[in-house]
Amino acid sequence: MAGSIYKIYINQKTLLITESVPTNLRNFQQINHQAFDLKIVYPLILDQYPGYNFFVVCTDAKAFFKKIIKSVQVIEAAGGLTKNERKEYLFIFRNGKWDLPKGKIEKDEKIKIAAVREVEEECGIVVKKLGSKICKTYHAYIYKGEVVLKKTYWFKMKCVGQDKLKPQKEEGITDVRWFTRDKTNIITKNTFPSILQVMEQVELFKDIEEPLSG
Repeated sequence: MAGSIYKIYINQKTLLITESVPTNLRNFQQINHQAFDLKIVYPLILDQYPGYNFFVVCTDAKAFFKKIIKSVQVIEAAGGLTKNERKEYLFIFRNGKWDLPKGKIEKDEKIKIAAVREVEEECGIVVKKLGSKICKTYHAYIYKGEVVLKKTYWFKMKCVGQDKLKPQKEEGITDVRWFTRDKTNIITKNTFPSILQVMEQVELFKDIEEPLSG
């Protein structure tokens, strides 16, 4: 695979920024890079071509992606994938889908501290160990009438015990549950593309149709 690939998620759809036409994708529409403006294409991607995703081919994917980031407000968030001593993984159920705990980074807050805080607050656990960074994901949505980009930092985490989970209901979380690796198909059938990317990185889920971002 030549060059880097970057992903922006728009609801359940994926927008790829790439330097060559991907050969292993299905149900993708190409967008002309010369006229690309995230604020303009956002509603088109959201509303048109049900079941389709999108890609932009450019000569320098990294530079093109940086240009997109500079064109909109970026909101930074952090979260994590937590594993316990039984090798189970922690997921939350929010807005009708399985998700991973995450939240906005507060002013002057360190990224890693924010990640641990959000996991602990949303799940009612105590993180014993913060591990390595998994990846970053980018999700576009409407905030105060404008298209914004949420940049989320994901980390591996560990905890011991923590069987009495407490969902943070004020954040719309209705369930918190541990899943063994062989049961994560429940997650993959009803989650967001960004969560699948996190799961891919730790080999909880293997996407055979589209490549990972660079």
